[in-house]
This record gives sequence, structure tokens and C-alpha cells, in this order.
Amino acid sequence: MKQSTIFAIAAALFASTSAVAQVSYPPAQKGTTVDEYFGEKVADPYRWLEDDMSQQTADWVKAENAVTRKYLNSIPMRANILKRLKETVNYEKSGIPFEKNGKWYVHRNNGLQNQYVLYQMDRPDAPASEQRVWLDPNKLSNDGTVALKGVYFSNNGRYMAYVISRNGSDWEEIYVKDCQTGADTSDHIVWAKFTGATWLGDGFYYSAYDAPEKGREISAKNSVQKIYYHKMGTPQSADELFYMNPTQPLRFYGVSVDRDETAMMLTESGMDNGNNLYVRDLKKPNSQFIQMCADTRYQYAPVQTVDGKIYILTNAGAPKYRLMVADIARPGFVDWREVVAESEDVLQDVTFADDRMILKYSKDNCTQLYTYTVDGKRIGEIKLPTYGTASISGKRGSKEVFYDFTSYTIPNSVYRYDLATGKSTVLFTPNIKFRTQDYVTEMQFYTSKDGTRAPLFITYKKGLKLNGKNPLLLYGYGGFNLTLSPHFLTNYIPFMERGGVYVHAVLRGGGEYGEDWHVAGTKMQKQNVFDDFISAAEYLIDKKYTSSERLAIQGGSNGGLLVGACMTQRPDLFRVCLPAVGVMDMLRYHKFTIGWNWAPDYGTSEDSKEMFEYLKAYSPLHALKPGTSYPATLVTTADHDDRVVPAHSFKFAARLQECQSGTAPVLISIETNAGHGGGKPLAKRLEEQADLLSFTLWNMGVKK
Repeated sequence: MKQSTIFAIAAALFASTSAVAQVSYPPAQKGTTVDEYFGEKVADPYRWLEDDMSQQTADWVKAENAVTRKYLNSIPMRANILKRLKETVNYEKSGIPFEKNGKWYVHRNNGLQNQYVLYQMDRPDAPASEQRVWLDPNKLSNDGTVALKGVYFSNNGRYMAYVISRNGSDWEEIYVKDCQTGADTSDHIVWAKFTGATWLGDGFYYSAYDAPEKGREISAKNSVQKIYYHKMGTPQSADELFYMNPTQPLRFYGVSVDRDETAMMLTESGMDNGNNLYVRDLKKPNSQFIQMCADTRYQYAPVQTVDGKIYILTNAGAPKYRLMVADIARPGFVDWREVVAESEDVLQDVTFADDRMILKYSKDNCTQLYTYTVDGKRIGEIKLPTYGTASISGKRGSKEVFYDFTSYTIPNSVYRYDLATGKSTVLFTPNIKFRTQDYVTEMQFYTSKDGTRAPLFITYKKGLKLNGKNPLLLYGYGGFNLTLSPHFLTNYIPFMERGGVYVHAVLRGGGEYGEDWHVAGTKMQKQNVFDDFISAAEYLIDKKYTSSERLAIQGGSNGGLLVGACMTQRPDLFRVCLPAVGVMDMLRYHKFTIGWNWAPDYGTSEDSKEMFEYLKAYSPLHALKPGTSYPATLVTTADHDDRVVPAHSFKFAARLQECQSGTAPVLISIETNAGHGGGKPLAKRLEEQADLLSFTLWNMGVKK
């Protein structure tokens, strides 16, 4: 197609002068590509959109963005929504303080900074005037697109490695700061991915891939992850290849070392729902790794090493997890001993402090914290304000720990907990600029198609009338054993101020109720997740919170797949659909970057005829049908997304525009210099949220 043709059409965006008139979409050429799966031929006419480096794709992206931007910028309320978003998010935010080698550190944001800044302090409760800027990621780029992924202090206190990513990519770089001078050293690592920096002496281990072919950095399939050891003061070219396993190219490998540098753990994952775990005794010269467990259906996460004993959180023999301990001298699973047995709630994390442990549980997707002796006896509970989410930070030997807490109507606050007295005191609470007391969250339970019961968290402004006329945005994920816990809804205040209701639905496939709950939403049970989401929507309509004419659904990544599947199965049920960075082509997802790692949840089209047919049946790209009236849809993706490559969204949007028979707009917004979502600058996030909320409300008929 000629470039001039594309831009001529992009210029004539609307059939009339109305801001929301019928949209004219840029034409997308249809190719003749056909694949064959187990004897069945499947057309893929938009295969050319997988080539993100081609001029043809670039022209299509530019034309689509032109259509979308004109539509969104024409919505009268968008400017006011963006203004309000900037007001509601503009308050000081603080993370949990942590101690390293006699100094304290905290991540803090003064309100509208694109990235959090790392400060150094002499004590955990130092006022802002006594906090020194230690690392400011906002100064690493002009537009806030360099994100800090993690900081890793050497055990001898001399260095701090920090991991960054650029433009939202999963590719990572590692730099090192001298803790005495505060200056960066000459050390610099590139082409690292899914890694931290594990220190041993004056050097660190990291995981990386070979540099990709130029021009294929975003989409090339990643294989054969390697572990290197970098000695301080040497170039990356001199790094020692510590471990690789070319016989298993589609696995992840990483090492960790305990604080005393007496034990090294090697983790191997990516082949099933769990991982393999190996240990090496660093007290013995020339020691080798010994395999500790061999059933990769289960997860094994080391949390602490104490006097040669390794405490491990695992769901082996315990779908809701238990705490076990292994002796480094006899590390095989057969010799592990149970410390804390599985309970009715999901054990999520274990933190050692003083002479005890603090166990974090999830009950109906909400955090509960309990103190235990190191031999597994429960002592007490750390009471939390309401149902919500808490994280905890502490270290062995410390007499106090710190934790934060947030909920849908409570901004993140930080607390100090005294282990001797069992009392919590507020260390930090934000000064926000709107009345949280005007909003309320209810937890209710819906019943899915097959009788499964799960919670809904429903948040709205007090005084809401259950008349079926309220705009409602339903959010879900349902996959990869992930738990999406309650969080403060700053970004949805403009929606709720206009009478909107925000609902988070717990779905199978996640980790909210343990491994059995996760498995119930995987592979040939994936339809359960979509049934859950549809049932949640029907419940909310039945209870008069909303109606189909005022119902929107939203999700990102695996949640984008969720939205795509539900809108193609039940286009009549929803008014607006917001799939973000979604996995939309279920037949080819495993062929890009690290998509192969999702096979334990999804299965692949190459596994069997049955698996292929199951995937094709719900694959959003393949489930679209010409002549169907689909809901108003705003697909969002980004040009540097190397997790779920943007081709998923490109192909889905092109096919959706082709199939749409109704008058509702179906648009795609492709962000530049951004990725899958992690580390996205605040400015970009606010602009995108203004797009989503104004598009949603406008297409529901809310005009102000």
C-alpha cells in the first residue's frame, strides 16, 4: 500500500464534524499467509504486522495513532480528567525503609516525579530534610523513561549495584555505585534480563542472554540464559561464564547467596509451574551444586539460611504453601522437615527478625500478618486497619520491623512494629488532596458458571444508588499464580467522582487460593477464567450496580487476553472493552521473546490436536467474527513491549476493525518509548489513564 494513501485516509478520520462520529479506519492490507495445524489450515492475513521493523508496519502504526489521537483529544472531558488525575496523584509517597551496612534507605516520590528516588538516611525515621538523595533515576533520562528495577548491596558494604531498564524494555543494564564516595564505578553490564546482582566478595553474578540481532531486540525469541560472574573493575568482556545449560534453552537460571556468604542456591525454572533448586556449600573449597528437589510441578523458594539450615517456602504437598527447613549437609527433599504446616489461608512470604519469624498470609485476597517462633509456633498477630495489602521488611537479629499497608480507599502508609511490645506506630502517612472518607469498599462473593465462589471488591463514592445506571469498570487478571491484592485507587477517582464504580474480580488461574486455584484456570481449564469474569459481570448487573449499557471491562497482559476472550464470547454483555498489552494470538504467542515461558499456563498449538483446537476456540484474534457488533474498544500497547510483543495488539486491532459491524469505535493506541508497563513514567501513565477513562465514560453516555 502506498504511504500517501494511508495518510490521506488518516487525515479524513471522521464521516462528519462531530467529535464522536463514525470512525474511518486506516486500511490494513490482507496477506495470504496460511499455517497448518494438525491438518487444519488457519489463515493469518495480518502476519506482516509481526515485523515491527518494516516500513509498512510503521506506516500502519502512525495512521492508527493519528485516528486514535484525534478521537480521544476530541472528547470534551478528557482535559478535565487529566487535570484531576494530576491533582489526585500529587502527594508524597514513601516506601518501606531498609538498612544496609549501618545506613538506612527509602524510595520516595514527591508527588509528580516520573520515577521514585532512592534516599539515604542515618535513621529510619529521619525527616525529609535529613534524607540525602542517593540515586535519582529521573536524572538518567530527559523524559523519565529510564526505570530503576532494583538495588543490590555487597555484603562487605563497599558497593551497590543497581539495575535499570530503558523505554519499558525487559532488557536490563547493571551499574555499580561506590558506597564510600557515592560515585558510579566504571562497571557496566548490558543485555542482562530477568536478573538482579548477587554479590560474592568483590564481584557479583547476573543472568543474561547473548546480544540479539540488530533490529530484532524487541521480538527475537530469547533462549539459553547464562549466568556470569563480574569482578569489580574489569570489563564485561572479561566476565566469567559461571553456568549455562544449552540442552535446556528455554529455561531461566539464577543464583542467590546468603548474607554470610556460606551457601549458594541455583534456581532453574520455566519448564512447569514450579522450579528445581540446587545448593552449594561455600564453606567447602571446590564444592559442587547438589540437587535438593526434582518435581518441577511445585515451587521451592529459599527465604533464609541460619547456621547451615535453609528455610524454604514451598507448595510441594501443600497447595496453599508451607514452610520447611533443609540441612545443607543433607539437602535432599526426603530430609526436609516441616516447620509451619499448610493452613486454610495461603502462605505468601516469611520474614526473619530478632529471634522469630513473621508470616504473611492471604485470606480472600487480603493480607494477614502473624508472628511465629523459629520452630513454628504462632505467637500473635500484627493487626491491620482493614482488608487490604501489606508488605514487610526486616532482618534476622533486628528488634523491629517495618511494614506498609494500603487498600482501595487507604493510601500507602508505613508502620514500625516493635517485636518486644507487639505495638505498631505510624512512621509515614501521606497528605492527600481529596476525601478518602467519601468512598467505601465492599467485599461480596459471586458464583461462577460451575458453582465456584469468589470475591469481588466493589469501590464507589458513598450515596450510590443501586438503580442499574451506574458506570462500572470491572478489572480482572486470572493467571500465572499471581495475586492482585487491594491497592489505593488514585487513578480512578475521576471515574468514581462521576458516579462510577470500580470492581476487582478474583478469578481462577491466579494465586489467591493456592495452587489448586491456579491450576483450575490453566491449559484446557482456561475457559474457567473467562466464565468467572462473565459471571462476575452478570452478578453486578443482577445486583443493580450497573447494566450492560454502562459496563466496561479492563485487563492487561494476561488480563488483556481475558478482555479479548470475553468480548468475543459475549459482545452483548459489555459496552466498553479496554484490553492492554494483551496476549491475543494464542497460536503463535510462544514464538516471541519469552512467550515460551507461558506454556505451563496456556499450553501451545504444537502440543496436540486437542490443545490446538482449545486454544483456537478462545484465541481473541481467531474468535473475531465478521458482521458482529462489538463493544467500543480501546486497545493499548507499546513499541518497546518485549514481554507481550505489540504484534498481538496490532493483529487483533486490524482484525477487529475489519469485523466490526456496529457503530461503536474500535481503536488502538501505540505508546512510543514504552514497554509492557513496568517502570513507565508517571507522565505517560497519567496521559494513558485520561485516555481510558474519557473513552469509557464518553461511550457510556457520560458527557461531563
